[in-house]
Amino acid sequence: MKVTAIIAAAGAGRRMKADKPKQLFVLQKTPILIYTIRKFDACRLVDNMIVAAPRESVDEIRSLVNAAGFSKPISVIQGGDRRQDSVSTALQHLPADVTVVAVHDAVRPFVTVEEIEAVIQKADKSGAAILAVPIVDTVKQVERDVIDSTLVREHLVLAQTPQAFRIEILREAFERAKKDEYYGTDESSLVERLGRSVSVVRGSERNIKITRPTDLVLARVLLEEEQASK
Repeated sequence: MKVTAIIAAAGAGRRMKADKPKQLFVLQKTPILIYTIRKFDACRLVDNMIVAAPRESVDEIRSLVNAAGFSKPISVIQGGDRRQDSVSTALQHLPADVTVVAVHDAVRPFVTVEEIEAVIQKADKSGAAILAVPIVDTVKQVERDVIDSTLVREHLVLAQTPQAFRIEILREAFERAKKDEYYGTDESSLVERLGRSVSVVRGSERNIKITRPTDLVLARVLLEEEQASK
């Protein structure tokens, strides 16, 4: 098995109301992106990484990555306007011998190495797998500000990343989406459109996606806990 991790880092900081990408926000003097890459650099199953960066930050991110001294090969490429465009571009830069691709949000720095390994191993066996956590709140379906129904939460999960796939499946999913001019919210949604099953690996509530100012507050707490545990 040969594994490439694609780090989707081309998002802007609109929900942060910031003038720079959220993955470049600093926690304890280190950009969030670097914390995220460290997890994949420490994963024994990952052979190399591709970081899809915003157009205006490619040089800055490349310099940060080079200065960090990671042990595995990392390519920094220009991503697209949407996540799907970024991953599609990254797929064109894969080494020829890659068999499994794991796609991860750059702003999920608290994923564990064990979770990365688990989802990769599951994808290698089943073809497609994602991290996800059960929903604990009651979920309502709403139509024009009126409750239409209450969904059965036992059948619902919150999707996380990484999402891992055998390369032939992921390529087929992206080719179909391009042909249909379809944009999904994650890679799994593209694979699901092929009629393929996607396995779910239990994630963690700590694997948060840092997208809003309030997330930074929680991120600082999680980082302190993570460092203390080491």
